[in-house]
Amino acid sequence: MSTPGASAPAREGMYSKLIDDEAGYDEFNRRPDVGHSAPAYPGPQLRMMDRLSGPGPYRLATICLATLCAVLLISIIAVSAHYKNKPQGAAEAQKQTQSANVSALTASISKLQKEKEELQKEKEELLTKLAAKMATKAPEVVKPTNAAPPAPIVCPPDWRLFNSSCYFISRNTKSWPESKSFCESRGAHLAIIHTAEEQTFLWDLLPRGHWNAFWFGITDGDTEDHWKWVDGSALVGGFWEVGEPNNHINEDCGYIVKTRVLERVAIRSWYDAPCTMYWPFICEKEMGPGASTAVPH
Repeated sequence: MSTPGASAPAREGMYSKLIDDEAGYDEFNRRPDVGHSAPAYPGPQLRMMDRLSGPGPYRLATICLATLCAVLLISIIAVSAHYKNKPQGAAEAQKQTQSANVSALTASISKLQKEKEELQKEKEELLTKLAAKMATKAPEVVKPTNAAPPAPIVCPPDWRLFNSSCYFISRNTKSWPESKSFCESRGAHLAIIHTAEEQTFLWDLLPRGHWNAFWFGITDGDTEDHWKWVDGSALVGGFWEVGEPNNHINEDCGYIVKTRVLERVAIRSWYDAPCTMYWPFICEKEMGPGASTAVPH
């Protein structure tokens, strides 16, 4: 601290010294740094660089870097935990589903096993009943295997075989009653026709002509419109022509017509006519096993 008695020259001297120091500092800064490892006087600039390069900035950078690393590490741990927990939850759900499926399959197997046992029991009961029934069943008659086969059916001359009957197509004409008597005298009867196959067979044997008609074994002479076969059985169906039978003039006997008209067919060829008319006729003789093939004359 200056004394009040300090002179002006002394103050001027101190000011001159400060100026000289500043001039020396400027000269030092302007002088090239050749051959010197460090300036003799560091000066304010170097002191500022020392502050910037000191431990303070590095400590701040280190703290920031550590903070960033911590945040990154926490993020990684959180993401890993999220993805780690997610598959575990899915695996747990899948495990529960598989456990439910196994339980259902186990229940089904138990049910099937029970049904199998019931069926096995029912099978055993049925086998027991069958064995008892077979034990009480009468023994079957065993036919001899060396039995001769039945002899083939052979029709007399001029007779034609169909199934187990022989048929005769006459060339002479007679009334229906006379035709019936003739067939019976030969051990036969006027033809009885039950099936379309039999009707077609006989139709194919008949010759075509202007009006070729042949008596067969049907009549309603006992009761009108109640047609019967010569063996007394009732007619079922039949192969009548359209509009027949019509009982035009007391027509009580049936005959088959085969003409030159090709549109006429076998299954629509029956007519009724007066029994006194003269037509050829058809005889039938059933030929059972051992039946005689001889025809009386």
